[in-house]
Amino acid sequence: MRPAFFPARAAMDLAQTFDVVIAGGGNAALCAAITAARAGRSVIVVEGAPKFYRGGNTRHTRNVRVAQDGTAPTMTGAYEPEEFYDDLMRVTGGQTDTHLARMTIVRSQELLPWLGEQGVKFGPPLGGTLSLGRTNAFFLGGGRGEINSLYRTAEALGVRLLYEAPVVAMNIDNGFFVSLTVKIKDQAHEVKGRSLVAAAGGFEANIEWLKRHWGPAADNFLIRGTPYNRGDVLRMLLDKGVMPTGDPTQCHAVAIDARAPRFDGGIATRLDSIIFGVVVNKNAERFYDEGEDLWPKRYAIWGRLIAQQPDQIAYSIVDVKSINLFMPSIFTPVTAQTIPQLADKLGLNPAALDATVSAFNAAVKPGAFDHTRLDDCRTEGLGVNKTHWARTIDQPPFYAYPLRPGITFTYLGVKVDDEGRMTMSNGRPAGNMFAAGEIMAGNVLGKGYLAGIGMTIGAVFGRLAGQGAANHVRN
Repeated sequence: MRPAFFPARAAMDLAQTFDVVIAGGGNAALCAAITAARAGRSVIVVEGAPKFYRGGNTRHTRNVRVAQDGTAPTMTGAYEPEEFYDDLMRVTGGQTDTHLARMTIVRSQELLPWLGEQGVKFGPPLGGTLSLGRTNAFFLGGGRGEINSLYRTAEALGVRLLYEAPVVAMNIDNGFFVSLTVKIKDQAHEVKGRSLVAAAGGFEANIEWLKRHWGPAADNFLIRGTPYNRGDVLRMLLDKGVMPTGDPTQCHAVAIDARAPRFDGGIATRLDSIIFGVVVNKNAERFYDEGEDLWPKRYAIWGRLIAQQPDQIAYSIVDVKSINLFMPSIFTPVTAQTIPQLADKLGLNPAALDATVSAFNAAVKPGAFDHTRLDDCRTEGLGVNKTHWARTIDQPPFYAYPLRPGITFTYLGVKVDDEGRMTMSNGRPAGNMFAAGEIMAGNVLGKGYLAGIGMTIGAVFGRLAGQGAANHVRN
């Protein structure tokens, strides 16, 4: 795939000073680009990936979480802002900028009609194990369908696009963006602008950066998303005096099939079997309540949990009663007729796993199993009890999936205000620099995750940052 411009032509085409320079090419970047272009500004989007891989982690998404009053045709009931806020408080443990969180939720009510105006289409609601039909709208064609629609609209509005153009330097003078330098076919080119929107993602694909905070454990992490999110733009901004926010060890990290590729495995590698059985570490020991809450509110804690286990490996074990209740992995499960045989295939101690499963089975209390709600199927008397969806694992064949931490995006980012403007380390607002998407998601996500909220943050702050950058140019 060739770049958008050949080097010789790039120098000529990039001679102008753009009103808005956008670093990044995913959902947040395109929402910013479209907003600024509709405000009459000249806009350029600088994307480090080739055109085929454009869109960052948006390519791997399926839906966006939105507050709505029950009239959305592709959703199954009302999801009021207060319920959205309560859900966010529960998963973050209150570690959020409450002002920005409430604003994000209120502004999420605008997203379905606005995205529809940009050509994005939505499919029917999805229920089942995911329980998302009321809270999340699903893109027709998934995240790639959404991002392709946004790119088509951006191009029609005259937004300039550069692919295979990673940012290698930034010229920032006392909190004011002047220009950035991109590398195209090994040649450096300056892109000048009157304002900047940084929407280039986190640093999850930078293993060395992850190891600074996680140590050697990061060598066992798998990266669900794009390999292009190495945090280069984030690092430059922090080095230029932008105030950081968020814990570098906090991230959107889910349990994925340990046989997934190191990078870019995407949504298909996620495993949703956890609530239906038990999860054990390499010592064949359970270590957390598999039934703590509904899956969309708890699936994103399991990556961190497994990252804290020996060798960052775990195993999800179910029996034949549950094997068809969740979306299967793209890899076939490990199967056996007995628990000791299953342990042997997994490389676990057969006696230890048999004892763990037997103790679990003995602790299960009768109840009415219903995976769509917090049911009364639980265990009693264990060191780690399962509070919902606990059923005995006693009907062969038995199935197991090996699990690794799957990192989606990191929460360390830049501090912003409620128009997406960056804050400098001295506490003052940046002159003409805005941010949207994963690079600032840590303002809202101190820890934990709600399914689809990454796309919400990206779209809401993409629009805010695009408008803020456009207003700065006008003023």
